[in-house]
Amino acid sequence: MLFNSLEFAIFLPIVFALYWFAFRDNRRGQNILLVIASYIFYGWWDWRFLGLVLFNTVFDYYAGLLLGWEQRKTRKKIFMLASILVNLGLLGYFKYANFFLDSFVEAFSFFGQEISIRSLNIILPVGISFYTFQSLSYTIDIYRGKLQPTREPLAYAAFVSFFPQLVAGPIERAARLLPQFSSDRHFDADKAVDGLRQILWGLFKKVVVADRCAVFADLMFNGAGEYSGSTLALGAVFFAFQIYGDFSGYSDIAIGVARLFGFNLMKNFAFPYFSRDIGEFWRRWHISMTSWFRDYVYIPLGGSRKGTWITIRNTFIIFLVSGLWHGANWTFLAWGMLNAIYFLPLMISGRNRENLGDIAPGRILPSVKDIFSIGFTFALITFAWIFFRAEDFNHLSLILSRIFSASLWSIPMFFGRQKAAINLLLAGFLILVEWLGRDGEHGLQNLGLTWKPVFRWLGYYGLIYIILLFSESGQQFIYFQF
Repeated sequence: MLFNSLEFAIFLPIVFALYWFAFRDNRRGQNILLVIASYIFYGWWDWRFLGLVLFNTVFDYYAGLLLGWEQRKTRKKIFMLASILVNLGLLGYFKYANFFLDSFVEAFSFFGQEISIRSLNIILPVGISFYTFQSLSYTIDIYRGKLQPTREPLAYAAFVSFFPQLVAGPIERAARLLPQFSSDRHFDADKAVDGLRQILWGLFKKVVVADRCAVFADLMFNGAGEYSGSTLALGAVFFAFQIYGDFSGYSDIAIGVARLFGFNLMKNFAFPYFSRDIGEFWRRWHISMTSWFRDYVYIPLGGSRKGTWITIRNTFIIFLVSGLWHGANWTFLAWGMLNAIYFLPLMISGRNRENLGDIAPGRILPSVKDIFSIGFTFALITFAWIFFRAEDFNHLSLILSRIFSASLWSIPMFFGRQKAAINLLLAGFLILVEWLGRDGEHGLQNLGLTWKPVFRWLGYYGLIYIILLFSESGQQFIYFQF
């Protein structure tokens, strides 16, 4: 079920009404409802994979109990390894089996040996990367002694399957989200209203900016051989706004919906296109994933505590794993490698944590230095998105060969330039709103709160009108495939 679908527009009010009226002050009833609603939400896409979510839930729940009960270090380590192998084994089979099979065949073909292995007919379950990492955080934290196992199977089932963030995050930590299912929730009107504002802003980013930019990003990248370098460079800009509007829009809707039910999910995007360097970008982009890799991969490998070369090694591992997490394609690994190369000068010079504070705090406009830093970082990130968007290395080399040619300096020529100009204006409106609202958790949280109510509500209705007028239908969320 998609957030931007008619089915969800019917589903959400029904669940909300049952949750706060039929099961008011009944935590167990609310958790049962959330589990049922979450399984309906997920099964709407493909009911056959509900068994996978259920297996993941049951296995890690009992793994957590065993880890909490067992005191002997050797057996505890065995239980932990079993949880990791089962979770990553399932993820590896569904997501990477064909990738490794095809790579194996291509490797032999490179050396002149033709072998025939048929690809497996595997359907990738939506959201498997997200709920697998979320449940792994539970068992790992118990093993580390940072969390006590829950003895409420219903609360744990709701934690794993919670429908707002089940299929595309944020990837929550058990220590943060699970206790919220084990405690009573009471309706908070202010929290619900702010949740509605965040849902509204997320819908604008998704159905207006992302989906409209997707039309031109697809047009240009899919017909790369027909377009000039300047047109393909513009296509990369469209894709930069598409993927940001799509993924951060999903996160905004997910966080806003969770707030309607009394839950607080972690902030997943902190206005990343205002970043002044690559290090800051990765602290602001997909925060739940980058922090997961930091805590469960980078730091256990030694982090930055064991010298420069170990730090460089660990940094490349993190970026390569991040690329592979996004999909079974060599272009994702190349994208991860490129970002690691971007990050390397900052890390070696010790400037990777230089920009930790807010951008232009207390000022309407950024400084000239900030403008150049933000523009340069955005250019680097947009170029890296080309690697992310390319279908394979042949497609990537075609795009790059066109961009790095004399045609880069020509005027972009393509069908629908008037509509494309409107899309860029809408993307500019997104940037303007988020710049003005950058001190909040989302673009609309604090923006307009000091206005007279009539003007504030005119702004909300105006945004709804823009969504109805400019929305582009038929686009799924990009991160469903991850």
